[in-house]
Amino acid sequence: MDGSINQFPEQAARDNIDKQLRAAGWAVQDKDKIDWNESNYIAIRGYQTDIGPTDYVLFVERKPVGLIEAKKEEEGCKLISHETQAENYATSKLKYLNNDPLKFVYESTGILTRFTDYRDPKPRSRPVFTFHRPETFKAWLEEEKSLRARLLDIPGLPESGLRNCQIIAINNLEKSFKENKPRALAQMATGAGKTYTAITSIYRLLKFANAKRILFLVDTKNLGEQAEQEFMAYQPSDDNRKFIELYNVQRLQSNYISSDSQVCISTIQRLYSILKGEELDEETEERRESNWEPKEPMPVVYNEKIPIEQFDFIVIDECHRSIYNLWKQVLDYFDAFLIGLTATPDKRTFGFFNENVVSEYSHEEAVADGVNVGYDVYIIETEISQHGANIKAKEFVDKRERLSRKKRFEELDEDVSYSKKELDKDVVNPSQIRNIIRAFKNKLPEIFPRRKEVPKTLIFAKTDSHADDIIQIVREEFNEGNEFCNKITYKTEEDPKSVLARFRNSYNPRIAVTVAMISVGIDVKPLECLLFMRDVKSKGYFEQMKGRGTRTFGYDDLKKVTPSAFSAKTHFVVVDAVGVTKSLKTDSRPLERKRSTSMKELLEAVTMGVRDEDLFISLAGRLARLENQLTDQEKETFEEKAKGKTISETAKSLLNAYNPDKIEEKAQEIKKENPEITETQALKIAKENLSTTASSIFNGELNKYIENVRKVHEQIIDIVNIDNVTKAEWGKDSVEKATEIVNDFSMYMKEHKDEIIALSIFYNQPYRLRELTSSMVKDVLEKLKLDKPLLAPLYVWQAYEQLEKVNGKSPKEELIALVSLIRRVTGMDEKLTAYDKTVDRNFQKWVFDKQAGALKFNEEQMTWLRKMKDHIAISFHIEVDDMDRTPFDAHGGRGMMFKLFGNRMNTVISEMNEALAV
Repeated sequence: MDGSINQFPEQAARDNIDKQLRAAGWAVQDKDKIDWNESNYIAIRGYQTDIGPTDYVLFVERKPVGLIEAKKEEEGCKLISHETQAENYATSKLKYLNNDPLKFVYESTGILTRFTDYRDPKPRSRPVFTFHRPETFKAWLEEEKSLRARLLDIPGLPESGLRNCQIIAINNLEKSFKENKPRALAQMATGAGKTYTAITSIYRLLKFANAKRILFLVDTKNLGEQAEQEFMAYQPSDDNRKFIELYNVQRLQSNYISSDSQVCISTIQRLYSILKGEELDEETEERRESNWEPKEPMPVVYNEKIPIEQFDFIVIDECHRSIYNLWKQVLDYFDAFLIGLTATPDKRTFGFFNENVVSEYSHEEAVADGVNVGYDVYIIETEISQHGANIKAKEFVDKRERLSRKKRFEELDEDVSYSKKELDKDVVNPSQIRNIIRAFKNKLPEIFPRRKEVPKTLIFAKTDSHADDIIQIVREEFNEGNEFCNKITYKTEEDPKSVLARFRNSYNPRIAVTVAMISVGIDVKPLECLLFMRDVKSKGYFEQMKGRGTRTFGYDDLKKVTPSAFSAKTHFVVVDAVGVTKSLKTDSRPLERKRSTSMKELLEAVTMGVRDEDLFISLAGRLARLENQLTDQEKETFEEKAKGKTISETAKSLLNAYNPDKIEEKAQEIKKENPEITETQALKIAKENLSTTASSIFNGELNKYIENVRKVHEQIIDIVNIDNVTKAEWGKDSVEKATEIVNDFSMYMKEHKDEIIALSIFYNQPYRLRELTSSMVKDVLEKLKLDKPLLAPLYVWQAYEQLEKVNGKSPKEELIALVSLIRRVTGMDEKLTAYDKTVDRNFQKWVFDKQAGALKFNEEQMTWLRKMKDHIAISFHIEVDDMDRTPFDAHGGRGMMFKLFGNRMNTVISEMNEALAV
């Protein structure tokens, strides 16, 4: 383009640019072959200007809007130096056209691309992943101002209702936007209201800068749900409507992004899967950080359904985590401002956000301002915790399988010595756990004077197995039942949100045990004690774990869950049973490639698309060793979950992906099928195909099986080294919270009675109860869980049990419990009655009325009617089609019912639906 006509960059660069333009929705044509009928959006190569030919001019509906200055790949290192040349072409006159200066200008090598929007107040080029879509340019040109110009119009912040630290953060963030700084970091202590601050800023960007769509990015599904709740609860200071009444908020649960959503909430794992066009299983979405640091970044390619301009701003929650290093290129994909939120940034975090820190609000400042509470440390030490122990040969010990926890009694052949690091991994000493728990229990009057009950306590365990051991001993030592101490992890059978809600809002559980789930990012304001039974080497992670206790909590609120509290929460206590407060801490960082990387991390990295020779070879070696440890039955199970591949075949696939001979062999096959491609291209495709084939075997289910089957080998249970301890009492439940829960549930049902079909029937049209179906009830349950997870039906049932005599046991099924509760709050039942009891009662009355009349049922008919009654008790409704399903099909189905009842069959079904639902 430096003088002579048709002097283009190298063919490879032009081909890449052409490919990217077409992917972004542009037709690409030569200046001598212009066809306006092909598309409304055309990139024309070599179009002439009054200063010479361009590389590409971009036309939207026949109007020139932008251009691309193409350069050879080698020019990437000095692409910025070509901005003046590109601007000269943009301000020149196009041949035959009396055009205004072009607003959208790129410099590109086909590998690297920079973009300048000359509508901006101070046009500044920025790197972009690829080219914008033409529809975007059309929309931008219809706007009076560009986004960066609109940011200058954001008015001053109303400070009412905001903390000083929030005011500083928002003002500095908006100043950063106005200065067109692409990345900003808000460091705010846990409890200072980071999410509230972010939502306030998002609200102002939507309202005053007319931002089109904003992404709120998290790294766990649970944090996404929590963020969604905060958006739903947010009330702007300048509007009587809630945020969600003004703007659409969508938490992404599939690959679909709604076109009318102004705020999207997503895990970064799901966002990556969306870019790849793949579905994401929940197991993978729950994954937090990986300690595998790949040589190459996670591969990201352009997805035309998710253009680079999809989001104007991306708010990154808990941005200190290493996951944002592993997934950095996912963030780089979007042409958006990036805003990081964290309480504990490290050097990598500062670097990623260009050291543009808009808020520095430490824990110490938060304590001084009364935003957070401080903490004291209480030390518990035991001999075994500090030094380990020795078990002599010939001693009899239990040996326990890690996965099944099945035990057997065995005599040791030789001495076994173990250190504190091996505790709860290779060796479990129940006495060591018991001694810590007893000491904690006995010292509670000293740690929390004048308390009648155990303060809300969170215990950090090493593994799920360790957590189970702790829970059993806690319940025994405190002489309490299951409700007193629960485990909160992603792997619990009960919904972890329900357990967490009870821990946060109810009297029980008093003690929760977690491995990782609530170590960061989860609020439990009444929490007053953290008991560490695991060490932590990461400084940032330790600070985040301590952050669970920093929340302030008023006296009235604290008293609801801890009745003997005599003031507002003034501090929390870190009970250190493993030396965690003394051990050396480092900035958290991903592990380098070495043997210490766990099998779980290797599996996660491969599953999520990391392509790395060391990774594949390491995992292949681990699988080869695993094959020697497994039984034939376990190998068969592996094969079932690995799409028919044996462990050996799976390991070989991993090795083949980086085997030069296999790559060459595959490349020859590809070249034979595609003779037009070069040898280099064939080799590249072969390597990609082999890597994809190897990694496609792995999925959440297989990974979980591999991780668990490794744990089947036994732990030694040291029952030789024993300590003696005492025990203590604790207080009873308060009915105050139960009353509040019941009232909240009743109020929620009334508020939604006109918008949910099932509730409308119960409240307004009880005569239609015969039409009630399980899907209708599920609609109520799903909305209830989304809006009010605390009001889980089984939990509300427990609240009723504290307030009145309940008729029947708590149902096992949530749907049955929900219908029972709705009948109670609508006044259909005078006291809470299990729905199956109601159906039994109504069935007896219906049968009695029938038998008293002309119609008499024989025993065979009664047996069938009882089956129908049992079906209605769990499904609320019965249809003729149900006769073809379990359990009726096993007894003759529809034909048998017709044989028993003849032409009265449909009448019987209709009458039972009506009579039993009353």
